[in-house]
Amino acid sequence: MTIASILARKGGNVVSVGPGEDAVGVAATLARHRIGAVLVRDGAGVVLGILSERDIVRAIGKDGTAALAMTARQMMTSDVHSVSPDTGINEALGEMTDRRIRHLPVMTAGTVAGMVSIGDLVKARMDAIIEEAESLRAFVTAS
Repeated sequence: MTIASILARKGGNVVSVGPGEDAVGVAATLARHRIGAVLVRDGAGVVLGILSERDIVRAIGKDGTAALAMTARQMMTSDVHSVSPDTGINEALGEMTDRRIRHLPVMTAGTVAGMVSIGDLVKARMDAIIEEAESLRAFVTAS
C-alpha cells in the first residue's frame, strides 16, 4: 500500500499560509480546517516550510504572548521532509517515527500533491490489517 492510495481516498487538498501570516491567523486557519499543520508558501506557491500546532505552542512557551505576533516564517520548520505518492505506508511511518513528525507533504515533480498525517497512515495500516484478517478468516472457514 502506498501514499497514493491514501490520497485517492482523502484527496490532494493542502491548506497553506503565507510567510507573513501571524500566529493568531495560522491558529485560526488550523482550527477552521480542523488540521494540525499547514504548509508555508510564497506567492508563487513554492514551499518555504511547514508549521504545526506544536510549533506555535513551542513559540508561546518560549516567547510568551509575544509569539502571537510572530510570523509563520519565524515559527515554521524550514527543513521540510516529504514523500512521493509511490512511497510505501510503512516507509512513511518509519520516516515520521524517526524524525518525530506528524505530517508529511506529498511531492510529485517538485509540486505539492497532498499531505498525509500520522493519523492517515495509521488508519490505512489498520484498514489493511482488518482486511487481511477477514481474508484469512474467510479462507479458514471455507476450508
